[in-house]
Amino acid sequence: MTQKIKAAHPLEKRVVLAGFDEPNSWTLPVYEKQGGYKAAKKAVGMAPDDLINEVKNSGLRGLGGAGFPTGVKWGFIPKNPTKPVYLVCNADEGEPGTFKDRQIMEHLPHRLIEGMICAASAIRSETAYIYIRGEFRLSIERVEQAIEEAYKAGYLGKNIFSSGRNLDITVHNGAGAYICGEETGLIESLEGDRGQPRLKPPFPAISGAFGGPTIVNNVETLSQVPGIINNGAEWFMKLGGGTARTAGTRLASVSGDVLRPGFYEVPVGMPLNVLLNDICGGPLPGRKFKACYPGGSSSPVLKTEDFDVPMDFDSVAAKGSMLGSGATIVVDDSRSMVELTMRTARFYAHESCGQCVPCREGTNWVYSQTERLLHGNGSKKDIDNIVSACNNMAGKTICVLSDACAMPVTSIIKKFREEFEVLAKSDDQVEKALPRVSGQMGALLKAIRDRQQ
Repeated sequence: MTQKIKAAHPLEKRVVLAGFDEPNSWTLPVYEKQGGYKAAKKAVGMAPDDLINEVKNSGLRGLGGAGFPTGVKWGFIPKNPTKPVYLVCNADEGEPGTFKDRQIMEHLPHRLIEGMICAASAIRSETAYIYIRGEFRLSIERVEQAIEEAYKAGYLGKNIFSSGRNLDITVHNGAGAYICGEETGLIESLEGDRGQPRLKPPFPAISGAFGGPTIVNNVETLSQVPGIINNGAEWFMKLGGGTARTAGTRLASVSGDVLRPGFYEVPVGMPLNVLLNDICGGPLPGRKFKACYPGGSSSPVLKTEDFDVPMDFDSVAAKGSMLGSGATIVVDDSRSMVELTMRTARFYAHESCGQCVPCREGTNWVYSQTERLLHGNGSKKDIDNIVSACNNMAGKTICVLSDACAMPVTSIIKKFREEFEVLAKSDDQVEKALPRVSGQMGALLKAIRDRQQ
């Protein structure tokens, strides 16, 4: 079921969401009335390098989490590849607290398709895929309907817009694995294999899907491109903070303990407290804000004294966190930070693909130790064990799923350690915690412990 459409807040600046509230906004006639596909027609007539430079100059960054400059990423594609070049849209959106890409696909799928036509023209691709999380049934239905309309109109297929360029787009349904939001895990799944990240290098721009040069961008990033092509790089930059590092708008998914949760399109650089207090209405009656994840559950938490931070990648990083996917999960003073930590670790332990030992075992160890504390069965030593485990996880695996668990957990313990300590007992009051180790290693450790007894 699609979410209820709300009128824009006065502080919003709808660019990607322009036309969002129009009846039947997902259909081609309605999108064309709003100027749809003008950017695509312009893009197919431009030189690829000119398209890449326009996006570079705009300051558009990847809006799925990493924040890497989009035009720079496109420029990594070899100029004279020997294999087909692929464009892949990451519509998996598995980061907890994130629900913005879904809205674009449900209400404005033609904007995504137009952005993909522009991107494909820039990287000289004739084959594109949209990898959509399998649970998003309405998104899949609307995107497939939009693709069919685009083919019938001559916007996809052979000789699009009579330009001599070709582009085919195929929807691929994922199976709901968080790890497939990582671009190489997504590519593995797209190829029909188990969704496990690959070692890099080679990076996908050199050897990605089916061994060919590949660009992976998320839905929001690609949907920003038509506006840039239509209006120019300077226009996009001025939408935000006016610099290449604070350019444009971005969608914020706000959930948790706020009066008006939802998704909002705001200028990059808007202070977090303006979003939470002015647009989202502040905390629930009788409550106070306590903390938030500013960029999804994988981002280190911010305390209320840091809520004045501008919402751009560099400013949030300076506060020790990251903007990530733009998902702001808010907790108030009624919440236990120990329980929040346990729930966060439990999610990543469940979603680990198991390929890397520090992630497979570390996420489970963090979860089990936090659960012990929450239920009154842990000691202060367990708190230190959690921090130690996180230190042995971060930066030591193929992808950053282990980091996604370690970063928020260590930040919560650092900023709210007193909540953990008040639940901790002395060492002589609790049983010694034994690691939960899986597979053959677990059997080996059990055999060693049995011999020691």
